[in-house]
Amino acid sequence: MSVCEDFYSSNPRPANYDILSNKIEDFCQLHKDHKVVLITSGGTSVPLERHTVRSLENFSNGTRGSSSAEYFLQSGYAVIFLYRLKSLEPFTRHFSDMNILDWLVIDNDPEISQIKVGSEYISTLLPILKKYKEVMSSGRLLSVPYISLSDYLWLLRAACKALSPLNGKALLYLAAAVSDFYIPLDKMPTHKIQSDDGVPNISLHLVPKILEPLVHSWIPKAFIVSFKLETSSSLLSTKARRALEKYHHKMVIGNLLQTRKYHVLMVTENEEYDITLSEEEKFQNVEIESKIIEDLCKKHDTFLSS
Repeated sequence: MSVCEDFYSSNPRPANYDILSNKIEDFCQLHKDHKVVLITSGGTSVPLERHTVRSLENFSNGTRGSSSAEYFLQSGYAVIFLYRLKSLEPFTRHFSDMNILDWLVIDNDPEISQIKVGSEYISTLLPILKKYKEVMSSGRLLSVPYISLSDYLWLLRAACKALSPLNGKALLYLAAAVSDFYIPLDKMPTHKIQSDDGVPNISLHLVPKILEPLVHSWIPKAFIVSFKLETSSSLLSTKARRALEKYHHKMVIGNLLQTRKYHVLMVTENEEYDITLSEEEKFQNVEIESKIIEDLCKKHDTFLSS
């Protein structure tokens, strides 16, 4: 048994796996004649106990994944949004740092009290609400939540297998911050770790490299894009190129933690090039994801035509 299969055999499926996997299959069947993108977004949780009180987290708010989903939708794609529960989601992300109660006013009509949106917020809310309603009425967005690393990997495999019949029309945009380490279930205490017992001895194991079976077995004909995050600019190109050569997918998007909101490095088999925001674009609050997705859509169309 491979290391990857051993992980799946020793980690239970999420409790709602059948419901979610059926939704994914139905969605893929509905959009089988269109371009569909699977976006993974947010961080994963690694439990320290079976009845989880404490966990290790890969930090990610899901900014890149949630914003990218909107731009893929604008480009006509159907979107499966596999996201960490309570991380940012398409459309609602615009209001994540706002208190919705501040937006609402009570209209004290003598007949009936009604709640309305304050007039000063209408211009912000209305265009986003229109886009959201249009997308939801078209049925082109399916949001699939996860929490733990195990949940994520089970649902990722289910989504890949459901998308596989679409061949090249499927695009994978793997933007989630996935843990490199986990605690096997048989090494995990059942109940809460007690501080009275002193400093716990926690042994972390490496998470299997899922990208290898994903590219070669689960969905081999898809256009697959992964991300590489580094903190040192001297490593970025080398590590991105190394990942591409190891797994033989279509593209790695390299980004530095410090500059990821206005610069990325696009790495393919034959070229490397930068996508950046100009000072004027930064001032105008242009999101770099708009330029990334524009570039990827062109690359995907070229891939399909060839």
